[in-house]
Amino acid sequence: MKQKLDKHKLSNGMMLLGERMEAVESVAFGFMLPAGASVMPAGCCGAANVIADWVFRGAGQRDNMQLGDALDGLGLQRSAGVDSANISIGAALEASNLAAAIDLYGDIILCPKLEDEQFIPARQLAIEGVKGLDDDPGHKVMLKLCEQFYPEPLGRSSAGEIADLESLTPETTREIIAERFNPAGMIFSVAGKYDFDAVVRQVEKIFGAKAGKRFKSFKIGESRGRYKHIPNDGAQVHIGLMTPTVAARDKNYYNARVAVAVLSGGMSARLFTEVREKRGLCYAVGAQYHAMKEAAGIRCYTGTMPDKAQQAYDVIVAEFNRLAEGISEEELQRAKAGLKSSLIMQSESSSSRAGSIAGDYYMLGKVRTFDEIKKAIDNTSVDSVLNFLRENRFMDFTVVTIGPKEVKVG
Repeated sequence: MKQKLDKHKLSNGMMLLGERMEAVESVAFGFMLPAGASVMPAGCCGAANVIADWVFRGAGQRDNMQLGDALDGLGLQRSAGVDSANISIGAALEASNLAAAIDLYGDIILCPKLEDEQFIPARQLAIEGVKGLDDDPGHKVMLKLCEQFYPEPLGRSSAGEIADLESLTPETTREIIAERFNPAGMIFSVAGKYDFDAVVRQVEKIFGAKAGKRFKSFKIGESRGRYKHIPNDGAQVHIGLMTPTVAARDKNYYNARVAVAVLSGGMSARLFTEVREKRGLCYAVGAQYHAMKEAAGIRCYTGTMPDKAQQAYDVIVAEFNRLAEGISEEELQRAKAGLKSSLIMQSESSSSRAGSIAGDYYMLGKVRTFDEIKKAIDNTSVDSVLNFLRENRFMDFTVVTIGPKEVKVG
């Protein structure tokens, strides 16, 4: 599939990326802001979530209600998210409204009102989000797993910690925003129907006068340990386990992705077949590749009854270990087909593409084309995947469990 990737860098360091999609009348855009969970000051875990809400509660000449009305009036399908490194905010909309939407987001990023009375509900929503994790132990166990697996501060919870959130003040949060909402670390991405020259002129006008600055690199500490159990009186034991693997920049990245797809790429993949279908140990089980710029791992989740928890854990680890013993050509082709199918679906969504080109640039310093990714997947073979697995064995698991019973980690 033919792709045209647009790229422009402002003098202050802000990066603009775009991909034209001729078959659509919509457009999606996003701002990736260097204000994720790992770069928050000590004692401010969760501040990024508060910021992602607070900046939308009035900006420029508009108060909270006026800004909301203006955004809704453009028919935006808004998106926002916080990960370890970044806050991402953006929207999908009808293409003719793109310029007006960028103007509004310029105010949100550069001129948020940040009023004390609007800080309180923004903080409370973040606190309620953390409390709500108790009702979603499957989500909670994966957050705690990343916290346990990655070294400090990379693994900090993107949801936050209640004690830190309760002590967070408007003054401290304003200081964080002033420090981190800096063009030198921002990535703007757009996909769909747009005029890139016009977008560049507009973004330059809004952001070009703001000076950029380099951020100090933060010190990466130690991981928190191999096993953590969180007691819970629920009916199930929720198990998360994670093992180190190659980063996204590594030459074996696609071999790793194919290996994970063999393990957990659908209903015929090994984990689903061995853990659920053959033994009936759980209802849901799955593994996925997970990466940050600095480190990567393969993480797996299952939820099961307490009396089956140990066996479920043991079978999952055995399946990870068994991968290096051999995979069939049929398994390989199914894994490739699944990965390429996901790629095709991504290519049809402007929102998905806007997010992925920003993510690619942040992680890799470049944007991969679909043809490049497809070719790399096609170039994997049984031998290349097995060679990777034998040189990069899945072992040294970090494990987190939530429920009424612990598991023994060998």
